[in-house]
Amino acid sequence: MISLEDCIAFCGLDKDEVAAISEHEHIPEIAATALADYLLKQPHGGEKIRTMIIEDIHKALDAGRVRHAQELFMALRHFLDQHPEARAGVEV
Repeated sequence: MISLEDCIAFCGLDKDEVAAISEHEHIPEIAATALADYLLKQPHGGEKIRTMIIEDIHKALDAGRVRHAQELFMALRHFLDQHPEARAGVEV
């Protein structure tokens, strides 16, 4: 049986990045791994993931959840380090 950890390892993101997609899309984390894998294979898919995480940060700040916003920001930094093509203004 394939576990959530296996799916996270296969999708190209880490658990915090998958959790951010799950939160943004209101889907289970296992489904978020499939969405992440799909998006990372699409043109501008990394940019869509970046936008999802940024929107999650804004929602957390609007709700006064500063600690959660910090966690999401760290996930965003890690994502952009691992997927530089997702940075704003970068042409691939």
